[in-house]
Amino acid sequence: MSFWVHVLSEELVKLGMVLLKHLNVDLVDTIVLLLSKLKFGNLSQYGIQTPNKGPFYLKRATGRSPVIDVGTIAKIRAREIDVLPSIENVHGDNVSFTNGVTESYDAIVFATGYKSTVRKWLKDDGGLFGENGMPKKRNPNHWKGENGLYCAGFARAGLFGISNDAKAISQDISALLKSS
Repeated sequence: MSFWVHVLSEELVKLGMVLLKHLNVDLVDTIVLLLSKLKFGNLSQYGIQTPNKGPFYLKRATGRSPVIDVGTIAKIRAREIDVLPSIENVHGDNVSFTNGVTESYDAIVFATGYKSTVRKWLKDDGGLFGENGMPKKRNPNHWKGENGLYCAGFARAGLFGISNDAKAISQDISALLKSS
């Protein structure tokens, strides 16, 4: 049983975001993953495996974020938190896992990630968004629609991407105002 995820500290994420302004994503991923390995060590014995692609590459390409550790790894090491396999079935308070084990729980919390709901509330987007609620255009031109419609935060690049979107939108609006 394994859980495939990058584990970073908040400081490593911030360092990576600064480095991305000056270095390519592959080099940033290499640096950040080396520092993460020094900080957290090998987590495979706890069921946590590292994906083949780096955390910033995955964020940009898929929108998948690394886990930002706020003390969870220490609790996993102390066996206060167990890393469990994928869920196969939930029936009442019983959870069956893909390894064949069934356990009973008082509460189940699903942290399933982010899903855009823009298609539910934005009626006329001028073709900016696809059926999945994400922009049809890919980064770096995804942020601009028609008739003054802009979107920020859909680059799948975290806070760095949101910042870049906001700057691009601001520059576009400034150019429009100057030309009118």
